[in-house]
Amino acid sequence: MELNQSQESKHPLRHLAIIMDGNNRWASVNGLDSLEGHTAGVERIRDILRASKKQGIEIVSLFAFSSENWFRPNHEVSGLMTLFSHYLKKEAPLLREDGVRLTVVGNRSNFDSKLCELITEAEKITLNGALRLILCVDYGGRWDITEAARLVANQVNEGHLRVEDITESTIANNLQMKEIADPDLCIRTGGEQRISNFLLWQLAYTEFLVSDQYWPDFGESELEKAIEEYYSRKRRFGRRKVKKIAEGVAESIYVET
Repeated sequence: MELNQSQESKHPLRHLAIIMDGNNRWASVNGLDSLEGHTAGVERIRDILRASKKQGIEIVSLFAFSSENWFRPNHEVSGLMTLFSHYLKKEAPLLREDGVRLTVVGNRSNFDSKLCELITEAEKITLNGALRLILCVDYGGRWDITEAARLVANQVNEGHLRVEDITESTIANNLQMKEIADPDLCIRTGGEQRISNFLLWQLAYTEFLVSDQYWPDFGESELEKAIEEYYSRKRRFGRRKVKKIAEGVAESIYVET
């Protein structure tokens, strides 16, 4: 796909979110254990970042580990945390070289101090990257909104905010990704058709696409097809197009449905 397609669009694809699903099923199909599937999934991230940069995408948010994933078998959870640590050690310097800024979003209270230090160091050394990679780890949309509500309640209790002044912007400005524009496109791999508690607030008007490809098989060609699909859609954000006659000139405007 030509990059000028994004340049000509009224709603260019700047923020791509991906629910990376299907690692376990990919491993099963290929006669491997679950951790090998997750390892293959981690390797796929590098390719998707490279392809995203080609397409002019500025932010890539990946659902790496949900709040609910703690309920998986202990050996799988332990293996995922180890894999996350290895990723930070190995990839952070490479991300810096490639101009990628890493941000980890989620509840870090469940991580040990060593892992928290690795996250902080990885974020620090990649701070100047132009392409933003957001890893959502121990993240849940309901948790995010609940934490934002607590912050807003504290502001009210401390006299810094009046209840009647609370708006959608108030909540949005207290979310984990408060400084990040909402995703334009969310892709879920693995064929499942659900959000799974990912960015519940931010995905309100995001275009959604499901791929039957398991995440380890989702490569640059699949991403290009998804982007082409995105640009074939008309984004209305809950509004509909009508004709307006102003001073004898017809123009198209959007109004709330």
